Amino acid sequence: MSAAHNKKTFPGHTRVCIVTGLSGAGKSTALRVFEDLRYFTVDGLPASLALEMACMMERPSMSHFNGIALGMDMRQSNFPEEICTALDDMAAQDIKILLLFLEADTQELIRRYATTRRPHPLEGEGVGLEAALSEEYNSLKPLRDMADLVIDTTHFSIHDLRRAIQKRWSNSKNRLRTLRVNLISFGFKYGVPREADMVFDLRFLPNPYFVEELRPLSGKDSKVSEYIFASQNVLAFRDKLLELLFFMLPLMENEGRYRVSIAIGCTGGRHRSVAVAEDIFKSLHQADYLVSLEHRHLELNQ
Repeated sequence: MSAAHNKKTFPGHTRVCIVTGLSGAGKSTALRVFEDLRYFTVDGLPASLALEMACMMERPSMSHFNGIALGMDMRQSNFPEEICTALDDMAAQDIKILLLFLEADTQELIRRYATTRRPHPLEGEGVGLEAALSEEYNSLKPLRDMADLVIDTTHFSIHDLRRAIQKRWSNSKNRLRTLRVNLISFGFKYGVPREADMVFDLRFLPNPYFVEELRPLSGKDSKVSEYIFASQNVLAFRDKLLELLFFMLPLMENEGRYRVSIAIGCTGGRHRSVAVAEDIFKSLHQADYLVSLEHRHLELNQ
């Protein structure tokens, strides 16, 4: 059988990233960022298993991940040679990867190791930390030269690193977001959700409760939703609320916020708050936010 027939079919849309670099430069932190970007992540993977792990993304059970990020470093013997072989193997299978190399200056790496009190992988008898760092840099220089993205984390906070990674992975049509938005509809007569970061009061909007045929229905029913959104004031409020959210949410995301809870309330939490929360949910979902929706008091009004 020819090599062409042995070739695996790999989905071109799957993102495969190998995260490597100098020990102490932030690989574990970077992998947590990828995890928040809905990547399947593996740390400390032997380079020889990279092809197998990448091909695993073909499985239907992995389709909910945006890609796979593989962390590799000098803890593996013969790592520079093994990773180059792995890259060649994946290229032979038409697997497009992005190689991310993290580094920091020597004094900063020494400071980080002093803080964590963990040994460097190349430290040993007669080899101190500074010599180990120098040896590691020289060994990995060819890998650094072929990297698609090199990030110097010397002066980076965890949020700086997250922003740098997200910027590189945000150029595609489907922007990857880390901020999780929790929408909650509720009734004021039952109490405001304690976890809410923002609360919006809809008790100034037309109330379907006072329309006999709509009273037994909820904001999830089209008749109720049509009644509420027939008002120009409701449409104006919805548009201004979305304008505010689309202004604030990216700023929260850029500052490292991972979660925000938005509570939308009316008197009983059955009609107005439910209909508006449903509408806001659709808009945020279409903007590719990770958004969930809970109708906290809907069932209490039956």
